[in-house]
Amino acid sequence: MSYERIERELHIEATPEIVFSVISRAEHMKQWWPDAAEFARAPGAIGEISFNGDEAGQIHVFGLTLVEVDPPWRFSFRWCYPEGHTANPENSLLVTFDLTQEGTGTRVRMTEIGFRDQGRTEAEIAEQYEAHEEGWARHLPRLAPCVDALANRS
Repeated sequence: MSYERIERELHIEATPEIVFSVISRAEHMKQWWPDAAEFARAPGAIGEISFNGDEAGQIHVFGLTLVEVDPPWRFSFRWCYPEGHTANPENSLLVTFDLTQEGTGTRVRMTEIGFRDQGRTEAEIAEQYEAHEEGWARHLPRLAPCVDALANRS
């Protein structure tokens, strides 16, 4: 396996503007992906996201650097390893959401790259890649219900 990139696509029956808002605003993002998120929605902005760990009280905090914010079509950011560092191309993964109008809905393409760019062993790369594949498989399906909830409030 190459462990170069993770790609996922889904169709959401909502406008790109609403989908983009749920993907790119911290207050919406934390409803479908991390347990907490804090960042300004601007290219170059630095923030953080966190996930609750398996043990009570355990929290994993990751730096987040926004790369591209192009409403309502593209949102990308870097998030990093190890914890407590600012994300940059040498220590982080690049996640990009590309949105395309598709009929009355939106096609969302998510890519995550950079697994081989962090100086890890092959075993570490495989472990990180597989954990992220599992994570995106668990979290991306939560996106559509969050979009629906926001669309119904508007």
